[in-house]
Amino acid sequence: MAYRNIEVADRGAVRTITVARPDKLNALNRDTLNELTLAFAQAAQEDAVRVVVLAGSGEKAFVAGADIAEMNDYTPVQAQGFSRTGQRLMSLIERLGKPVIARIQGFALGGGMELAMACHLRIASEKARFGQPEINLGLIPGFGGTQRLLRLAGRSAALELCLTGTPVAAQRAYELGLVNRVVPPDALDETVAAMADQLAAAAPLAAAGILDAVLQGGETSLDQGLEFETQGFALMFSTEDMREGTRAFLDKRRPEFKGR
Repeated sequence: MAYRNIEVADRGAVRTITVARPDKLNALNRDTLNELTLAFAQAAQEDAVRVVVLAGSGEKAFVAGADIAEMNDYTPVQAQGFSRTGQRLMSLIERLGKPVIARIQGFALGGGMELAMACHLRIASEKARFGQPEINLGLIPGFGGTQRLLRLAGRSAALELCLTGTPVAAQRAYELGLVNRVVPPDALDETVAAMADQLAAAAPLAAAGILDAVLQGGETSLDQGLEFETQGFALMFSTEDMREGTRAFLDKRRPEFKGR
């Protein structure tokens, strides 16, 4: 379908979804949130798509935040609806069942940082900056920032970033566990593509099982999480991919996973 605020492109089994509002530093208004929700829902349903890369257009920003001009006149009821729209998108990304990589070349602030944190892996340029500056607007994060930041980086970092509203550089974000890799700007696309290709070649059912075990099992007690893992491990033995993977290992060749 045609979109106004995002672009969608495929390269083999890798789908790239790009927020395309460079004149607004890719700020998230309601229409953009809705288009992203549709695009990710479609990616979830297409077996040919094994990995999604989420990007922002231009050089300055991944996503610089929510669209303040749109939010400015919201009533509390409208603000609640806007928050829930954003949170639904973030949860959809997190629970997609396919790896999602955030390609972060510049500012990832407010809603942009929340969007990045909803992805499973984050690769950042050395020029990237991260922050939850909502307090400077008299607000708190509304798209899951307090909760995912807490889970990714711990209480101390979550309180520091949210209470001060001060952005941190990519290296500091890496030290806090907010990004997986920091690379020079001219290596960003190559690094993202290499990781996406590696994941696209992996067993998709096993990838989905790992995401479930970490994201859902990890929110339970250790005993419950271990049982979640055991059930997922056993389920893989019903798949053709598991037979292909073990056979390829014994045959000393690369496996060809079909997602069956």
